[in-house]
Amino acid sequence: MDIPRAPAKRGRKQILYGAIALVAVVAMTLGLRGLKPAAPEVDRASVWIDSVQQGPLVIEVRGPGTLVPERVRYISAVTAGRVERRLAEPGQEVTPETVLLELSNPDVQLEALEAERQLTASQADRVNLKADLESGRLNQEAAVAAARSAYLDAKRTAEASEGLAAKELISSMEASRARDRVEEMETRYKVEEQRLAVITGAADSQISLQAAQVGRLRDVTNFQRGRIRSMVVKAGASGILQELPLEVGQWAQSGATLARLVEPGKLKAVLRIPETQAKDVTLGQPATIDTRNGLVKGKVMRIDPAVQNGTVTVDVSLQGELPRGARPDLSVDGTIQVERLEDVLHVGRPAYGQANSAVGLFKLVGDGTEAVRTNVRLGRTSVNTVEILGGLQVGEKVIISDMSRWDGYERVSVE
Repeated sequence: MDIPRAPAKRGRKQILYGAIALVAVVAMTLGLRGLKPAAPEVDRASVWIDSVQQGPLVIEVRGPGTLVPERVRYISAVTAGRVERRLAEPGQEVTPETVLLELSNPDVQLEALEAERQLTASQADRVNLKADLESGRLNQEAAVAAARSAYLDAKRTAEASEGLAAKELISSMEASRARDRVEEMETRYKVEEQRLAVITGAADSQISLQAAQVGRLRDVTNFQRGRIRSMVVKAGASGILQELPLEVGQWAQSGATLARLVEPGKLKAVLRIPETQAKDVTLGQPATIDTRNGLVKGKVMRIDPAVQNGTVTVDVSLQGELPRGARPDLSVDGTIQVERLEDVLHVGRPAYGQANSAVGLFKLVGDGTEAVRTNVRLGRTSVNTVEILGGLQVGEKVIISDMSRWDGYERVSVE
């Protein structure tokens, strides 16, 4: 028959093993919870790393632009006309006597001929008037001479009559008649002299008026001749012909631009500076112009008071010899030095972050294989450099390229 066995009692050894196992599980759990997540890896060759430096910092602003001649000559049509000949091409070097275009307009030629006809007729009228006035003056001088002779003769007759009347050889009536004759001749003589003076004065005035009319018609004729000469379009100055838009057969209106001439002399750079940076630009500040074939120094000579398309136009006068290939309308980049700071912390300008703001940058720590996010206060910014107000020390290295992919991480591994 079966004999029932009593259940075996657990020993202390088994209880001890169980307690050790429980403690181990708890310790492993706590250890795993304390571990940080693995840092993402960043390829060192794909990021820009710069060191914090202390020293002078030049604040600069940059903008694109073009080279523009300081002196440009526009040649406009004095009179309307049709282009008959085109004798020059853009890019050609010209002199003041170089003929660019020849125009034609029959109406202008007819007006010039009519002006010359009127001038000739007015000159003939002046000659005829002068002859008529001179003839009238001579006739009046003859009349004055005749009146004077009659007056003197009457005076002598009256004196003789007075002597005869005193001797009672003639009647007193005849003597009185002789005296009246003297008064009549004297009055007539004075009237004729006055008439001569009037004729002489009027003649001078009439000749002056006719001469003025001839002068006006001569000016009109010269103007018409100038219109005809203007249809042979000349450069008028030495330089390079930049534009000649009209072709043979086209009609040019009066005042239309026929050509654009760049006169020899200095070029200037016209830069377009962003309006947010232009507030610090002032006249006389030094600038550097990059023509992509060399650098040339310059100074700010004019600042446009208006903003256009978010930029401010700044003219820079160039100094010294220009690099080869510099010509009007060449695209350039300009950098203007607006301020110089002495003994400040600075680093390469990061891909993000504005002036006088705070930004998070990854700072390399340890042996440079790990970078942690650090809050950095930025100051004034330049083209490629930014002032550091806090958060970094001299010699520390930071990643200044775009790290937006790792915004959710506080540290990265740099391999």
